[in-house]
Amino acid sequence: MGACSMLKKLDGILNILISLLMGAFVGHAIYVYLDYRTYPGLYDMQSAPWYTGILYYGIFTIVPLIIAVIIKLFLWRKLKQKKEEE
Repeated sequence: MGACSMLKKLDGILNILISLLMGAFVGHAIYVYLDYRTYPGLYDMQSAPWYTGILYYGIFTIVPLIIAVIIKLFLWRKLKQKKEEE
């Protein structure tokens, strides 16, 4: 029973981490978009499109997100096995 409780706590922590990563990405994307709409001249001076920062942020966000989802799937299987044993 103790191991199952620990797995559930880790699952909850992973849910928080996944939500945090997704929220940070969405918040950053909204901020960059609003900044672009407010100061389009600053982004016109750059050689890259205005959304390049969002793409880079997305790439660096998706890696830990994928890792967290893989761990979550592994925990889901373990919890399913524990429930079948009981």
